[in-house]
Amino acid sequence: MYERYKALVPQTIASHGGRYLARGGRVETLEGTWSPRRVVVLEFPDVDRAKAWWSSPEASDVHAMRRSAARTEMIVVEGL
Repeated sequence: MYERYKALVPQTIASHGGRYLARGGRVETLEGTWSPRRVVVLEFPDVDRAKAWWSSPEASDVHAMRRSAARTEMIVVEGL
């Protein structure tokens, strides 16, 4: 199910102006106790576009796929 999610989600991200900055490369904890097995970093033009993607109808099915196959922690961070 997760592989199917990974194949379908990029189009939903791109349709909201988003792009991948990191997707599933090697993760190494340098400090602290957080030790995720996989990290994905997305960039959107702004927080509103990121939230629009998150709540979009076209992404709801793929979010459900991910939820059924993986435990996820997701945040939005306003950047530069």
